[in-house]
Amino acid sequence: MSEAIVEVRDYTIDPEWFEAYKEWAAEHAAPWLRENLDVIDFWVDDGHEPEVAGSDPQVSPHGQPNVCWIIRWPSREAREEGFRSQLSGPEWQAIWAKHPNPNAYLHLNVRFMAAA
Repeated sequence: MSEAIVEVRDYTIDPEWFEAYKEWAAEHAAPWLRENLDVIDFWVDDGHEPEVAGSDPQVSPHGQPNVCWIIRWPSREAREEGFRSQLSGPEWQAIWAKHPNPNAYLHLNVRFMAAA
């Protein structure tokens, strides 16, 4: 049996569309995602200046991610099946149809992590 994981999703939304995205996320996406997936939480940038450090910091030309949400899964296999089935269903498709601009995602990063 596979080990439980979390999926950390970071998005950089085009600043021109960020306010409209936040409204769509708060009213439509986040409530549905929380109800249908094991979402730990859903966060959006609040305007505080990010901190970037390290021996070789590299910031994307698109800037720092301004949206992050984390989903808990019992295994990677469960994630593959669950994500595919939930996001291809008619309920999510109706929510996605309300998205202010599906092309506003300048960068998407998905990481899979296990508890240390």
